[in-house]
Amino acid sequence: MYEFQWPWMLLLLPLPWLLVLLTPNKNSNEALKLHIPSFNHVDVKHQQSLTSTRWPHWLISVIWICTVLASTNPVYRGEPITLANEGRDIMLAVDLSGSMNEQDMAYRGRFVDRLSVVKSVLSDFIKERQGDQLGLILFADTAFLQTPLTRDLDTVAQMLEEAQIGLVGRATAIGDALGLSVKRFGEKSQSNKVVILLTDGQNTAGNLTPEEALILAKDANIKVYTVGVGANGPVNTGFFNMSSGSSLDEQLLTEIAQQTGGQYFRATDTQSLANIYQELDRLEPQAKQEQTIRPTTQLFYMPLAAALLALFLAVIRKHIRPILYAMTRRQA
Repeated sequence: MYEFQWPWMLLLLPLPWLLVLLTPNKNSNEALKLHIPSFNHVDVKHQQSLTSTRWPHWLISVIWICTVLASTNPVYRGEPITLANEGRDIMLAVDLSGSMNEQDMAYRGRFVDRLSVVKSVLSDFIKERQGDQLGLILFADTAFLQTPLTRDLDTVAQMLEEAQIGLVGRATAIGDALGLSVKRFGEKSQSNKVVILLTDGQNTAGNLTPEEALILAKDANIKVYTVGVGANGPVNTGFFNMSSGSSLDEQLLTEIAQQTGGQYFRATDTQSLANIYQELDRLEPQAKQEQTIRPTTQLFYMPLAAALLALFLAVIRKHIRPILYAMTRRQA
């Protein structure tokens, strides 16, 4: 739709005509006529015949109307656009240690390795994070940033899908994963900063102890949710196949979660892992109010350009016509 941001400027439109009406001169039309100066070489006898050199009323009216329209600051407002709210900043820290290859997680009627279940359920969680910024950290012997915080959820999901066990070693560096998560949040003091740390073991490697990383997380006001992955004990996954069960340090994971205001979850199968993500949505609700804007295009330059063009034509007409008339008289 089109609108004027300063519509009260339209009150100026009748101003010239009001001035004419209030002028005591009987020949009020002369108030709107502009005369050109006489040229020395133009015969005085024909000065009064140069009525065409006066600015026509309609041209003066066009210039004035366009000028007033430009002063109202006309704009065009497009269709409303809904913007996602400033959501949460969530860093996903996923364990790629060798034990994540253990096949003790039931998935669609069969047992599969822990990492495959994490990928399957976590990918659905990522797709539903509209409005949030997600990052991905993978860790084993050490931790590295696979994807920085971004709203490009498809990229985060793809990077998770491409993650492979053994990519960064076989051990478990929980301290490094948490410390790197804290570091990558940077100076975002206004955001709702959350770390979701998934592991199936205990800290066995890394340059930073979990206790040291916990201090950093608390100082940065980062909430950590820890998820322990894997069956509670040995599981018979088929003929002559028996899983070794999980070697989780649940005490450590619980302490990290509680001291940062988060919560520890235990995921023993696909359904329990999916329930965890639903619980995370409840614990970390996202604002439902949406921000709507309407793109605005400024249009004041259009009537202004029309006024300048009319003024230019009037000036050209005023100065060129007498010259052409003089040349014609000479030839005659």
